[in-house]
Amino acid sequence: MRLRLGSAAVIADGIPALRVCRPRAYRRGFSHLPLPRTGTLTRVAIPESVDPLAAGLANAPVLAHVNRCGMVESVHRALVVVTAPDGSVAQAWGEPSTVIYPRSANKPLQAAGMVAAGLRLPARQLALACASHNGEDFHLQAARDILTNAGLSEADLDNTPDYPVDEAARVAWIRAGHGPASITQNCSGKHAAMLATCVVHGWDRAGYLTVDHPLQQAITDVFTEITGAAPAVMAVDGCGAPLHGIPLVSLAAAFGRMAAAAPDTPEGIVADAIRAEPDYLGGTGRGVTELVRAVPGLVAKDGAESVYAVGLPDGRGIAVKVVDGHSRAKSVLLAAALRQLGVGDEKLWGSLEFAPILAHGRPVGAVVAVGFDGP
Repeated sequence: MRLRLGSAAVIADGIPALRVCRPRAYRRGFSHLPLPRTGTLTRVAIPESVDPLAAGLANAPVLAHVNRCGMVESVHRALVVVTAPDGSVAQAWGEPSTVIYPRSANKPLQAAGMVAAGLRLPARQLALACASHNGEDFHLQAARDILTNAGLSEADLDNTPDYPVDEAARVAWIRAGHGPASITQNCSGKHAAMLATCVVHGWDRAGYLTVDHPLQQAITDVFTEITGAAPAVMAVDGCGAPLHGIPLVSLAAAFGRMAAAAPDTPEGIVADAIRAEPDYLGGTGRGVTELVRAVPGLVAKDGAESVYAVGLPDGRGIAVKVVDGHSRAKSVLLAAALRQLGVGDEKLWGSLEFAPILAHGRPVGAVVAVGFDGP
């Protein structure tokens, strides 16, 4: 199928010129910057919904409280859906058909597309293709191995350069005199695998991130098959790769299908790799790694803007989206859903729920799930 990037527009109108504050730093030597003494402020008229696809986000229920010293300081609106093994909605908090960008939670589905296109990798390298990795040494080595075995090098990567996610790895990288690099960016495993898939087919590696490249079309076809519907919208992810926007319920159902898939199917091969090598999915101290390790048969992947997707070996799926994109609530809400389903134990739920609010370095509250007594 052929897809194109979506676009959106907003309406703006000017209001009378007002004095603009000139920061002290600007007056002391940043006069070359285009900050005027006076200027025109712009008022942006935002419709009830800039995009009708966003209505489900706007109407999402409050599912998390941020408590400080016994008072609710802030709240998080969110969407949570649990799907049955057949992909139907079993439980939902908020509108399950709301279209979201799963962000990096899409990676296992994209990896399945690459496997279907003929990519064959050892389990740890395939798990890395699904990863938002820490950038630890073993992650970098696995990414380099994918490239080397395909006759490629780091220079072929076209993902956004960045430092390692893990603090210790980042400090070591900087102390070694390195700057941001594509190999240390958390999506390098996915990009290395994409390039290796191009080599398998003899596809031109130039432009491998464009939505109409044969690689991306092949990935989208399999993505559509696993999720049960064509993407509602296409965008660009933070690393530069195409990003599929799908209903939250489709994300949950896809992960349930993946977790229960036969081992000789593309999604089953990916699921087995994740379960076999969870350290390559995230890394040291990462919640998604510990979650996969804690529950036999489970597959999971989190994503930016506070998304979490989980598949259970019996075919049920869970998907979480926190509306404001703040990451502090997503694991708390996932724990609440897992409790509802009786999946895991107190140790696992407690680790996912650990989201303290600090004052002077000491806990004075926490982020807690609310409204999970029933859908």
